[in-house]
Amino acid sequence: MLSDILLPLTDFDRQVFATLVSRDHPLRRALQLIPWEDFQKRLVIYYHSDTGRPAVPPIVMLKLEFLRYQFGLSDRQVIKRTETDIAFRYFLQISHRQRLPDSSLLPQFRGRLGVTGFRQVFNRVVAVARQQGLVKDRLRLKDATHVIADIAVPNTLGLVAQARNQLLAAAEPFEELRVAGERINVGLLKERTAGQTDEQRLLARVGHLQEILRWVDALPPPEDEATNPRWQRLVKQREVTHKILADREQPGAGNRTLSAVDPDARCGKHGDWYDGYLVDTLIDPDSEIVTQVNVLPANGDEAADAVKLVQQEELCHGNHIEQLSMDGIGFNGPVLRELADPEGLAMDVYVPPPPETASEVFGVEKFVEDPQRRTVTCPAGQTSRYHKPDRNAVNYIFDFRTCQSCPLQKQCMKAPPRKFGRSVQKNTYEAEYRRVREKAKTPQYASVRAEHAKVERKLGELMNRHHGRRARGRGLPRVQIQELMACTAMNIKRMLRLLPAPAAVSTA
Repeated sequence: MLSDILLPLTDFDRQVFATLVSRDHPLRRALQLIPWEDFQKRLVIYYHSDTGRPAVPPIVMLKLEFLRYQFGLSDRQVIKRTETDIAFRYFLQISHRQRLPDSSLLPQFRGRLGVTGFRQVFNRVVAVARQQGLVKDRLRLKDATHVIADIAVPNTLGLVAQARNQLLAAAEPFEELRVAGERINVGLLKERTAGQTDEQRLLARVGHLQEILRWVDALPPPEDEATNPRWQRLVKQREVTHKILADREQPGAGNRTLSAVDPDARCGKHGDWYDGYLVDTLIDPDSEIVTQVNVLPANGDEAADAVKLVQQEELCHGNHIEQLSMDGIGFNGPVLRELADPEGLAMDVYVPPPPETASEVFGVEKFVEDPQRRTVTCPAGQTSRYHKPDRNAVNYIFDFRTCQSCPLQKQCMKAPPRKFGRSVQKNTYEAEYRRVREKAKTPQYASVRAEHAKVERKLGELMNRHHGRRARGRGLPRVQIQELMACTAMNIKRMLRLLPAPAAVSTA
């Protein structure tokens, strides 16, 4: 077990708490509502009981994290405020005589738990809301918004230099003298290319970085490579450097690395172009509790993440969500099929379909497909002669002689056929798209979509009240932890609003 280094509460502490922390104070209610002690067995696995100095009890650290996101504080600010705020001390259950932990322990705590630990905390709070009867399984609202990365995006010259410096710093513990020599070469390279064009300077720096990477790739791993944090850092930085060089060789490949200090950040579009991440959520409209949250790179597949969010929630809580509503990004055939699969998630999905453009000729829906024979039949009763499979569709082509003599030609083609007849593309997911369009005409669709504003309002609260818009750290794991804790704080605040205040609360 962890060493308990907290001083016990005195009668004076209890008297002060009873006098100065009101019965309906949000932190008093949060202390009673959430079974904080249950987190002990979940958090203790992230500590070593027989090594190092006695640890600050992890529940205290978790509560400090909650206070940070509930009140929008930094690590230093939350410790500073706890020194003088009686309500904070009451919530932490620490004596006025207690010396507070150093703020540097909070980043260490986040590093210990990682994304897995903080997701367990988030899921446990949602489970408490379910036990209180707040969360229903009638409907989930899905939406995402952008998170701006904590980076300054360098130009290509700066990115290559950034990658070189990061790689040398990571390699220094394993080749100190060689790294020192390479840093001298950096200075010489700057002097030699001072009067050259940007393109010439870039080529010289890329060549130097490739040389460094060759000998770094050849470094023998230490015996403890699997547990050596310095080696793991070098391996990660080596991969980032390879990616940056590959991006330069294939500029049209997409998914470009923007920064060597935050290699997970990407460029995406959410209204305007931005650099960073995408936070994706599921909301229960009956309680306005966030039931699941993911963070993706800015160019991540938001549509496919709908499936992952639903699977995460149902796997964690053993429930079945009946309906899902999401915005137009969900008009995606593979995603619609997987969500509605009666042998799988079996959900009723509501998505606003894109507008259909009016056509002067027969639309695709007028052509009847025979998937077994790989043919379609036109309104005149003629059958296509050729078919050409595509990625998510099949292209059917009619013989031009058939179309040339057809009495319905002017209703089917804008111009007489020459080499080929009418071409018809049948999408593999046409049935899914048709169901979405038909559903959009029903009163139930209008009723469900009227609730969608709740998730947009909730995302606004997450961004503006809990500082979710800008990343507090660099790298996907740190941003995931940030959004998980922000949603946890937001859920607890919502639960306090929905549940009645108790008639009496212990003052201890």
